[in-house]
Amino acid sequence: MSKIFTAAALDGRSIPELRTLFRKAHEEMVASEAGSVDRRNAIASIENISRAIAQRSANTPTI
Repeated sequence: MSKIFTAAALDGRSIPELRTLFRKAHEEMVASEAGSVDRRNAIASIENISRAIAQRSANTPTI
């Protein structure tokens, strides 16, 4: 996955889609070597996806 998921790329995705992307980014991070570009990109994606999930969760009304 060496690409970074930006906030713009995540915009409009549902929470289940974001959770799937989070899982994939996490798997990529675990499989990458420490200090590698792939690991840094995976960590950046994880941070961006986490922010997007938090924003969506805050905006989702509870019943």
